[in-house]
Amino acid sequence: MKTSLFDLFKVGVGPSSSHTMGPMRAARRFVVGLAESGTLERTGRVCAELFGSLALTGHGHGTDRAVLLGLSGEEPSTIDPESIGPKLGEIHSSHSILLASSKRVSFCEETDLVFHRDRMYPEGAKTQHPNGMRFSAFSPDGALLASEVYFSIGGGFIVSDAEGAGNATAMTTATLPFPFRSAAELLQMAAEKGLSIWDLMLENEAALRPREEVRSGILHIWSVMQDCIERGMKTEGILPGGLNVRRRAPRLAARLREKGSVDPLAPLDWVTVYAMAVNEENAAGGRVVTAPTNGAAGVVPAVARYYCDFVPGADEEGILRYFLTSAAIGVLYKENASISGAEVGCQGEVGVACSMAAGGLVAAMKGTNGQIEHAAEIAMEHNLGMTCDPIGGLVQIPCIERNAMASVKAVHACRIALHESEQHKVSLDQVIKTMYLTGLDMQSRYKETSLAGLALNVIEC
Repeated sequence: MKTSLFDLFKVGVGPSSSHTMGPMRAARRFVVGLAESGTLERTGRVCAELFGSLALTGHGHGTDRAVLLGLSGEEPSTIDPESIGPKLGEIHSSHSILLASSKRVSFCEETDLVFHRDRMYPEGAKTQHPNGMRFSAFSPDGALLASEVYFSIGGGFIVSDAEGAGNATAMTTATLPFPFRSAAELLQMAAEKGLSIWDLMLENEAALRPREEVRSGILHIWSVMQDCIERGMKTEGILPGGLNVRRRAPRLAARLREKGSVDPLAPLDWVTVYAMAVNEENAAGGRVVTAPTNGAAGVVPAVARYYCDFVPGADEEGILRYFLTSAAIGVLYKENASISGAEVGCQGEVGVACSMAAGGLVAAMKGTNGQIEHAAEIAMEHNLGMTCDPIGGLVQIPCIERNAMASVKAVHACRIALHESEQHKVSLDQVIKTMYLTGLDMQSRYKETSLAGLALNVIEC
C-alpha cells in the first residue's frame, strides 16, 4: 500500500484530473525545479509540448489553460476558480508569463505550447503512458537550459520520466501497521486482527498523521463535496466548450422538491441530481474533489449524500466509515490496475468510483468486510469494458450522465451485497485484474482520444 486516502481524494478544479490538474501540477513542479537549481534567473523563454491523449483532447479538457496556470505557480488545491480568467487574459495580452510569481519570461501560445497530435509518447521517454508532456527552458539567446518529461497518470497524480509510473506516491509500507497489496490480503489481515476495513484503513492513515487530523481531513473533503453539490443544484446556464450543454441539475432538483416524497423512487432521482450537480460544476471548471478522478467526481459524493439524506440513523461516524472504506478500495485499483481513462478507458474512472462508492455505502450501513468486498466487486463487474470517448474532448457527454448512472448502480450493488451471503464466485481481486487487462486490450482510440465512439459518431453542434 503506497497510496493514502488524501492522495485519492484531492481538492482541485475541473474539468479533468489527468488533463487539467496533472498538467498544472507538472508545470508548477518544472518551474519550482528551475528555481531550486538556479536556472530560473537565466531563463528567457519556456516551452510546453503535449503528447498522446493530452494532445488529442487537451483543448476540451483545458490542458492548455492548466499548463499556463501551473507555469504561473498555481496549484489545483489552492487556486481560486474566479481568478483563472483574468490570469489567463493577462498572459495572452502580454505574451509573457510570470513564472511562479518571480521571473517574467516571454511566452507565445502559438509556438510555445505545442500539441503533438500525431505522436503518442515524447521521444526518448522510458515511461510509456499516453498522457505525456515535456517542459523546456531556454536562455534569452535560445540555448536550452533544462528539459523535463512528465506523465499525468490519472487522478491528478504525476511522475517524471526519471521516476517512472511506479513512484507516483510517497507512502512506504514500512511506516504502516497494516500494509496490504490485494483485497484478499486486506480481508485476511482484518480477520486476523478482528478489525473492520475502515478501522484498518484508519490505523494506516493515523500512522502518517494524528488521528484527529485524519478525521478532520475527511470531514473537510466531505464539506467541499457538499458545497459542490449545492452549487451545482443552484447554478443555471450553459456549460463552456461549444457543445451548448445546458445544466440540468437545478431544474431536476426543483421538480423533485415540487413532487415531494410521493414517488417511491425519489431517493434514486436525488442520487442522479447530486451526481449531475457535481459533474456539471466540474465541467464548468469549478472546485471539485478527485474521487478518484475529476471525470468520475460525482459518484462518491452522490452516494454519500444519499446515505445522509435517506438512510435512517445516518451520522458522522457513518461518513467516516464510508470514506475510509471507499479509499481502501480505491487504493487496490490505483496500485493493481489504473484509474486513468487514457490508459484503461472509463471503467478505470467511473467504474472505479462506482466500486468505491458501493463498498463505502456498505461500510456506512455497518455491513461486514465480506459484504464490502462483494459490493465493490459487483459494481465493477458491470462497468467492465466501458470506453472513454468524450464528445469534443469535453468532460460533458457522456460523462455527466454516466456519473449519475454509476451512482445509482453503486446503491444497487450495495443492496445486493447486503441481501446476499458473503459467498460469491468472483472476487474483487479477480475483477480488478480483469478490468486492467480489458483496458490494455482496448483500442487506444477508445481511451480518451475523442477519435472513436460517441466522439466520432455524434456531430458537435
